[in-house]
Amino acid sequence: MSKNLGSLLEEIHELERAVSDKIQQTKQDLPFEIAHGRAFFRPDVRRRHKIMAKRAWRTIRESSFLTFATAPVIYSLLIPISLLDLLVTVYQWTCFPIYRIPRVRRDEYVVIDRHLLGYLNVIEKINCIYCGYGNGVLAYAREIASRTEQYWCPIKHAKHVKGCHARQCLFCEFGDADGYSRSFTSLRTQFSDLEAPEASQ
Repeated sequence: MSKNLGSLLEEIHELERAVSDKIQQTKQDLPFEIAHGRAFFRPDVRRRHKIMAKRAWRTIRESSFLTFATAPVIYSLLIPISLLDLLVTVYQWTCFPIYRIPRVRRDEYVVIDRHLLGYLNVIEKINCIYCGYGNGVLAYAREIASRTEQYWCPIKHAKHVKGCHARQCLFCEFGDADGYSRSFTSLRTQFSDLEAPEASQ
């Protein structure tokens, strides 16, 4: 990895950590503690949350016809998302060790904890479980795909790609046959930027 690309990738990781820290910053003022991977609220806060929870029947009564009409379409995606989750997990556990690609830690991407909030009713909790699972699986699959792409096809696209993953900054330039021939083998093993816990699963 060239020094410039290595430092750029590290800068991207640093910015991602900064964004994550900023999003989580308000936790310092909230009345809960993390223990054994779960959030625990004080008893008085739990009581207040329970009082604030909207009744499920009110959520149903206040929902529009379109909510009921589109719910089956929205939740039907659970089938392909679950299948994606299963297949990419089997794929990386089967193939990544063979090619010495660091495995992706699923539990860092698929986080389901909002259903523990006492101020959500059963319908809101189900929605939160679904959203957390769906977005988590897609992020998990994207990271697996990005490491696969780095190993098999580390070439940038000719066109600007919206939302491309950070690992693409390592890739060879589009049309640079000499660079591809020279760098392909070394690019396949350039995972040193990954954090140790992530790479050691």
